[in-house]
Amino acid sequence: MSKDQIVYTHEKPLVAWSSADRAAWLASRLKSRSYADDVLSKIDALRERFDVAEYGQIDYGGERYPLLAVKTRDWRDDLPVALVTGGVHGYETSGVQGALAFMDAHGGDYAGKINILLAPCVSPWAYERVQRWNAEALDPNRSFTGQGRTQEAAALISLVAPLQGRVLLHIDLHETTDSDETEFRPAKAARDGEVFVPGEIPDGFYLCGDEKNPQLAFQTAVNAAVAEVTHIAPSDAKGEIIGSPVVAPGVILYDYKALGLCAGMTDARFTTTTEVYPDSPRTTPRICNAAQVAAVRAAIDYVLSA
Repeated sequence: MSKDQIVYTHEKPLVAWSSADRAAWLASRLKSRSYADDVLSKIDALRERFDVAEYGQIDYGGERYPLLAVKTRDWRDDLPVALVTGGVHGYETSGVQGALAFMDAHGGDYAGKINILLAPCVSPWAYERVQRWNAEALDPNRSFTGQGRTQEAAALISLVAPLQGRVLLHIDLHETTDSDETEFRPAKAARDGEVFVPGEIPDGFYLCGDEKNPQLAFQTAVNAAVAEVTHIAPSDAKGEIIGSPVVAPGVILYDYKALGLCAGMTDARFTTTTEVYPDSPRTTPRICNAAQVAAVRAAIDYVLSA
């Protein structure tokens, strides 16, 4: 039995976590990789070509992480903004590494066409521990609205606030992993005192658009570019992906703002959330990163031609 299964087991079913349960969960979250080595060092390598700014710090029990954003160097106020975010869920590795790879290889391609603002690792504490939640057992990607904002969400909202009305595109880079089903969804059910109902993890890449602003032609264009790199997830027997109806091949919709999703933090005309499947036997970490890069490039190219 894994440490996660132990923490998620309750003597009294359907009882939400107590403070002791939360403390036990937190104590069992151990570092397995370095934000400084994996992320900050790569951002430092971009400083010669792009502007880098610290937009806040995450502090949990005195453990501090600087939050860094990478921006177009020749920023022009007369141009729209493409917002690229990764690592809102720290365990979704290609979201972080794909964002950095995009900026390194292609960020300069759009100079004079659109301003790029990149926040590659929104949740560094979770990145180091390969976790979905932050240290308070809260999901940052459900906290971009109302009074429940996490430190991670609040810092990013403050960064983007001066640009409201100018953000044309927001693409948020994520993964759907087997651990969603084996660890994180069971953990959520245990935390909230709910029954865990098993689901199905799709094999392939898909997009989650905003049901209030679907922009299906845009979503389809992004998927078409990604399909040249990796396979697109099929719908299941119910015509769904992770419990939501498929509205176009490899596309589902959520109500971004109602759920407090990162991709709903602006009023951008074009928004999407990528979902890479890193556990497929048909893919590799390199392919997963390349899929994220292809998605960002296709998204920017589409909005520039729209």
